[in-house]
Amino acid sequence: MTEPLFETDVVIIGAGPVGLFAVFELGLLDLKCHLVDILDRPGGQCAELYPEKPIYDIPGWPEISAQGLVDKLMEQIAPFNPEFHFGEMVTELERLGEEGFRVRTDAGTTFKCKVLVIAAGGGSFQPKRPPIPGIEEYEGTSVFYSVRRMEDFRDHELLVVGGGDSALDWTLNLQPLAKSMTLVHRRPEFRAAPDSVNKMFALQEKNELVFQQGQVTGLKGSNGQLEAATLKTPEGEIEIPCTRMLPFFGLTMKLGPVAEWGLNLDENLIPVDTAKFQSSEPGIFAIGDINTYPGKLKLILSGFHEAALMAQAAKHHVAPNERIVFQYTTSSSKLQKKLGVI
Repeated sequence: MTEPLFETDVVIIGAGPVGLFAVFELGLLDLKCHLVDILDRPGGQCAELYPEKPIYDIPGWPEISAQGLVDKLMEQIAPFNPEFHFGEMVTELERLGEEGFRVRTDAGTTFKCKVLVIAAGGGSFQPKRPPIPGIEEYEGTSVFYSVRRMEDFRDHELLVVGGGDSALDWTLNLQPLAKSMTLVHRRPEFRAAPDSVNKMFALQEKNELVFQQGQVTGLKGSNGQLEAATLKTPEGEIEIPCTRMLPFFGLTMKLGPVAEWGLNLDENLIPVDTAKFQSSEPGIFAIGDINTYPGKLKLILSGFHEAALMAQAAKHHVAPNERIVFQYTTSSSKLQKKLGVI
């Protein structure tokens, strides 16, 4: 069987919000994009870890869910017909001189492209598994490391474990749905936003949730279904009934094969300039959380800005002899035709 080969202007590694917006900016400049993502759908961490969680710092949207943002970005880039390759990881990169690059995935898909854009967040990521004996038996049935649908937790005895923003946010968001809510953290101090911590303690005072200092040391149940958790607390060992558990112990980031491509790296991040967001290798750009530069802020809106400047540089790289006239979507009939609005 012949492995698929695609020729395109740009291959984007990562289909999170920044990678998706890069399609828009590149599309305005007539650059065709293919996107590769190890996940099974667009959205990156937004779709995988907190699709229903509200985001408050996207310009023009006082509040929008992570999945809502992804949906809007997909709608925005639809006129450019990007091609997606989900469930694949880019494993090989070969420079073809002036012809660009040959890129290959672990599924055997091969691309020939002029430009490679790395928009892979912090790399591939996986939740850290807490050191609880036998937890694997419950994973995916009654122990979950992310919330895909809040409704899945309605009317359950819910146990949230952790002291960061994710733990506090989901404690507050799921408390109205749960039959009971218990938050467990090993100490009374939290790493989360103070406002979230105050709201949690206010609910505790009204007996609408329980905060318990301690650590989960064991799970009780059968056939993957939780019944209770054993906690080691300052007062001794106790047992808490629970039918669903959400442990938030952070993420393990792995840069993966990118680390072997000869790029200059800085603590597993890719240093770039702030004019082109190009890496140490001409034609390879890095945008979003994967890159680093003086003053870097790991915000989605910063990644959008990086995508816009990267696209201009990518166009020059693909067509060095073509005169590029900067245009505004509000006034350019040419761009509006590309977007299908006229």
